Parts: sequence; structure tokens; C-alpha cells
Amino acid sequence: MAGGGGGDGGGGGDNLSLQETPIWAIATVCFIFIFLGIFVEHLIHLAGHWLKKHRKAAIYEAIEKLKTVLMQLGLMSLILTVTQGYISNICITNEAADFMLPCRDPSETKTTHHDLLFTNLYKSQFQPHHQRILLADSPSNPSDYCQSKGKTSLMSVEGMNQLNIFIFVLAAMQIVYSLATMGLGRAKMKRWKNWEKETQTIDYMMANDPKTFRYTRDTTFGRRHMSSFATNSALLWIKCFFRQFFKSVAKVDYFTLRHGFISAHLPANNSFNFRKYIQRSLEDDFKTVVGINPIMWMVVVIFLLVDVHGWNVFLWVSFLPLLIVLFVGTKMEIIVVRMAMQLASNNTVIKGTPLVQPDNNLFWFKRPQLVLTLLHFILFMNAFELSFFIWV
Repeated sequence: MAGGGGGDGGGGGDNLSLQETPIWAIATVCFIFIFLGIFVEHLIHLAGHWLKKHRKAAIYEAIEKLKTVLMQLGLMSLILTVTQGYISNICITNEAADFMLPCRDPSETKTTHHDLLFTNLYKSQFQPHHQRILLADSPSNPSDYCQSKGKTSLMSVEGMNQLNIFIFVLAAMQIVYSLATMGLGRAKMKRWKNWEKETQTIDYMMANDPKTFRYTRDTTFGRRHMSSFATNSALLWIKCFFRQFFKSVAKVDYFTLRHGFISAHLPANNSFNFRKYIQRSLEDDFKTVVGINPIMWMVVVIFLLVDVHGWNVFLWVSFLPLLIVLFVGTKMEIIVVRMAMQLASNNTVIKGTPLVQPDNNLFWFKRPQLVLTLLHFILFMNAFELSFFIWV
């Protein structure tokens, strides 16, 4: 057996089978992978136990979805590994193999450094037939079966291994990106903790005395949102577009929305902690955006399908998440302004704190859930592009 693997390299070839590999090396690699698998599973179990103990049901459900993503990842990896030999024996015509390549053919045009990078990356599964024919000299090449028929393999074994790595990186980046977004959201709300404490002070209660009558436009909330810009849709969109970059959530907005929520749901509980309620809502939303649903996987397939040289799809797609998040941010600012305008139209004079009334009609198609769906799509697209960059 040792003589068969020595070949040209002096006894140490790169394509040794298990029969030609030292037992200690096999045992070491197996131990490392088994240890890592058990370690990760134990960490997830400890995290779930801690979340249950601290009654964080939403985050626990997010952890369960994370486990589901990992299970899907393992299943896809297993299927690709088991079926790679059968898939590599599926033959297609040479014309089909040269159609819709992700990189330009280096034999036809001058190859730049950028093109050479992608050509080397995809050469195993996308290279033209006249390049692949050079690989047929090796008797161990899986494409020999199709080459003998004058055709090309649908995808080589090396190409499927690279695809397997890309799927793993995509799932991992989606999880990491979602966790990072959750962390940034909680960091953003740290400022609100001081605002919440301020609502229990004497100064706040005196400034918002329920027996005080004021003109709606003279309140701090009214002066912030009730301006001439609010009556012109174009100017309103421009103003709200830039406002989202500076004090997107002002203290007066927090106080007003808090008062409106408590008045509508808990009128007898003035000491309700509105910040903790928002934090729990963030955790509920997190369990929605942490996973990768079937539609997201189909989006991956579509983007891979249109990644054709000359189309520059990824260049334009890279701007899509940014445009959507700016659009959603502007819409959220406009919703607050609309609530202020509704308050002004209904009450010229108010008593105490301005009482806003959120309404589903202020959202697109009267569906607030659509905003969360768009945010989920934005997170996934950012994770997809970052995964593609890391993979390359």
C-alpha cells in the first residue's frame, strides 16, 4: 500500500487514502472534530439553560432556531458529501458548460488580476471544456467518465467542496450578524435607561402635570414635528431622511410614545418600565430574524444563478440593503411626524402630556409586520454579501 501512494512525490503524495494514512493522524483528526462538536453542543445547552433560568423565552426560541439552522447546514453538507460522486458523473454538453460563466474566458481576452482571482476560484466547476480537457490526463480525475463521452461534468468534486464551504460560511455569518445586530440594539437602548429613570423624578412630573393646559404646537413634541415641512410630502421625506442620522430617537419622542402606550394599555400604572417592554419586544423580533427561511435560501440560489460575467449583478445588489434600510428608517421617522399631525388636527389644546395614538394605517399596506420582514431581508442580504466576500 505504501508503494502505491509514493508515486512522484517520494512517498508523500497529496491524494493518500485512509489505508495509506497513519492511524495516529486519523485518530487525532477524529478526536478534534468530535471534541469541537460536543463543545459547541454543550455551549448551546448551557445558554439555553441560562435563558430558561432568567425567563428569557424569546431568546431561548432564537437559540432553538439557531440549532435548526445548524441542523440544516449539517444535513446539506452530508447530502453534498454523499452524492458528490453521482453528481460529478452527470454529463452535460460542452456548449452548456461554456454558457453563463461567472468569469471571462482567459484564453479569449487579456486576464486582469481581478478576473484571475475569480477564475481560479471557480475553475473546478465553471471552466470551459477546452480547459477541462487538460485535466483528463490524470486517471483519478472524476470527470474522466464524461470526458470519455466528449462531454463535461455538471459539477466537479472540488466545486462541490467549495460550494459546501460557501453554505457553511453563509449560515455562520447569518447567525453572527444577527447576534451583532441584537447586541447593537441593546447598546442603543442603554441611553433609554436614564430616560426611564427620569420619568419617576419630581421635575418630570411637574413638567408634565396632567392639570396643565397647553397649545399642542407649543409642546416640545409639537415644536419638533409640527413644522411647515410636515404639510409637504416631498419636504417631509427629505427632512426625515436626514433626521434618521441625527437623534433618530429623541428624548421627547421616547417620553411621548411611552405616555401614549401607558395611557392606552396601563392607564393605572404610571411607573410601568417602558424600556424593559421595548427590550422584550426586541428579543421577540430577534427570534424572527435569526434564522434562514426557505425563501432566503431561494434568494441565494437566484443570486448565484445571475452571477454571470458582464452582468455586474453583485455590484448593484450590494446597494440594495443600504437603500432599503434608509427607506425604512425614513418611514419610521415619518410615522412619528404623522402621529404628531394627527394629534394637532384633533386637539388644538391638550391637557398634560401629548397623547399620541399609533395606528396600523400609518404603515405600508396597514401591516407593521412588513417592517420586520424588510429588516430580516436586510440582515440576510448583508450576511450574504459578507459571506461571499469572506468565501472569495
